[in-house]
Amino acid sequence: MRLSGSLCPIRRAVAPASLRAVTSLNSHGLRFAFGTLTVLPVRVSRWDRGTARAGMLCAPLAGLAVGLLAAAPGALFLLGGSGPLVAAVASAALPAALTRGLHLDGLADTADGLGSARPAEDALRIMKQSDIGPFGVITLLFVLLAQVAALHELYGRGWAYGALGTVVAAVTARLALTLASRRGVPPARPEGLGAAVAGTVPPLGAVAVACAVVVCCAAAGALLGGYAAALQHTLAALAGLGAAHVMLRHCVRRFGGVTGDVFGALEETAATVALLALSLSLAR
Repeated sequence: MRLSGSLCPIRRAVAPASLRAVTSLNSHGLRFAFGTLTVLPVRVSRWDRGTARAGMLCAPLAGLAVGLLAAAPGALFLLGGSGPLVAAVASAALPAALTRGLHLDGLADTADGLGSARPAEDALRIMKQSDIGPFGVITLLFVLLAQVAALHELYGRGWAYGALGTVVAAVTARLALTLASRRGVPPARPEGLGAAVAGTVPPLGAVAVACAVVVCCAAAGALLGGYAAALQHTLAALAGLGAAHVMLRHCVRRFGGVTGDVFGALEETAATVALLALSLSLAR
């Protein structure tokens, strides 16, 4: 009995220590997510695998921040009488500004690599070049046009529809990065962001975060328009994630794994498809 009692203070001491370690990891994970996925002034002080895992699990929170910041000017422009087109352009442009255009750059580089029809090593070399080829330019043009067109349709229904669509697309896009960082997805290069985060997220953690995000999208839709809107926003998020998964499988097969550019392509793919699915469902 005395031995058991003497262990109690040790257990009580170990528990707070473990809690502090988890809290510290989560804090560094948030910094990692916001520091790598946004231009917000967040200092990333740790780059180890544990921090990368926590950071990618927190990626949808970075998407939420980007989405809210992008939705605000769109809603304000529309309420100010500028019309849905200006609001759509504002909400499509802000995410690019808030990420220094890195995701769009990754999309263009990935399009050049895929369009080159070269072996994996040559395609990866093309993707590292600083210039943008014709495949990249065409892809950027049509993706941005699709985003603006979808947001124009949403803002045409009201500022709340456009703002919520912007947020749902941004969160879905970052959730696609969480899922792409799960174990079993290899890096295509031994260096870079892709190598830092590839395979860090446990499958159960990725599924849990995905379920939480989809439920939140459904709840936000329900607040806006009841059961029908909840279903529409849920399907839009799932459509974006499905498109990103198809892109991920193709890139892994084509390049042998993921890179930072591939992550950018996945993000833009998920956001664009989510917006298009939402605009089409609401147009009925």
